[in-house]
Amino acid sequence: MKIPTKRTVITLDSPDPYERGKQRSAALGAELLGGLDTYFRLFRTVGVPETTVRSDAERLFDAVASWSPRLAAEMSGTADGAGVESWQIAALNGRTEILSQALGTRPGECSTIGRKGSHVFGVQTWDWHEELDPYWHLQSVAGPARSFVGLTEHGMLGKIGMNDAGVSVFLNILGHQDDRPAGVPVHLVAAEVLANAGSVAEAVDIVCSAGATTSTALTLMDEASAVTAEIGPGAAVLIQPENGTLAHTNHFLDAGLAAGEKPGLYDPDSQQRLALVQSRLDEGPLPGSVDEIVPFLYSGPGEPGLCCVPAPEAAFGSRWATLATITMENRKREMRVADGTPLDARGQEWLALTPAS
Repeated sequence: MKIPTKRTVITLDSPDPYERGKQRSAALGAELLGGLDTYFRLFRTVGVPETTVRSDAERLFDAVASWSPRLAAEMSGTADGAGVESWQIAALNGRTEILSQALGTRPGECSTIGRKGSHVFGVQTWDWHEELDPYWHLQSVAGPARSFVGLTEHGMLGKIGMNDAGVSVFLNILGHQDDRPAGVPVHLVAAEVLANAGSVAEAVDIVCSAGATTSTALTLMDEASAVTAEIGPGAAVLIQPENGTLAHTNHFLDAGLAAGEKPGLYDPDSQQRLALVQSRLDEGPLPGSVDEIVPFLYSGPGEPGLCCVPAPEAAFGSRWATLATITMENRKREMRVADGTPLDARGQEWLALTPAS
């Protein structure tokens, strides 16, 4: 079996969620286990012992099973297909929740811009640990209520993507003092939106029903509208576009949620990145297409790290890198992906993905 690379699109097409999970494991093969091993090494490195990972993951799995039995069945199928236990796949899907208990500063994270002008489009950088670069893939999924395409990590059901109704999801991690691994994992909230939402309004309803307890900003767009749902423990607040634009990094924009911000996690880097993006938007002209919006996330030496490159001396657990750049054009139902930073993307042919109709 050919092992997929990050430029490979795996296809899942069973109407049965358990069988889709088994398809996922079969498509990813041994690479899924490599990603699992790397995450468990990361958990140990940041001080979360395996006994805690397991208890957290089992709690998260139970929350998912109560909220969306379909997602729980798909995780179980993925685990059985890979020859691992369901809690281990739940730990992958709940890695944000489990890592929310770790201490320390995060040296970089994702930046997003959504634009509602003559049409709706957007761009995101996905920044994460450099060592996990081999363990993500692209997917084309049919079988749920909505077909969708997306970028996700090995063993995880969803992340960033676009569905056949033109609903798309970008994701930025946030940090709140009350974050805890108890509710529905935010990556599975994104997966549920992609699999079911026919509009931004329906996506918001899904987000608000999940009871997530770890903080994230989900930028939700369709052909005609765009909004960012800031999720805090037990709360979801909608951030509306200003001058037709949504820009987000890794701190809360809502004043109420910001009062509980976890200090020292992403600041001041997050605020500096957002200020750079906002200054470019203010200077204008505003971007009118996906090609015009990508340069708003360029950064070079001496600028805040919109293009994230790890320091050569950084140790495992601190080697943040921009692993991919993603654009969405909602009226075309098109998601495009390039490896690496927006600067790297200039020399690449973007891979375009469109959900099955």
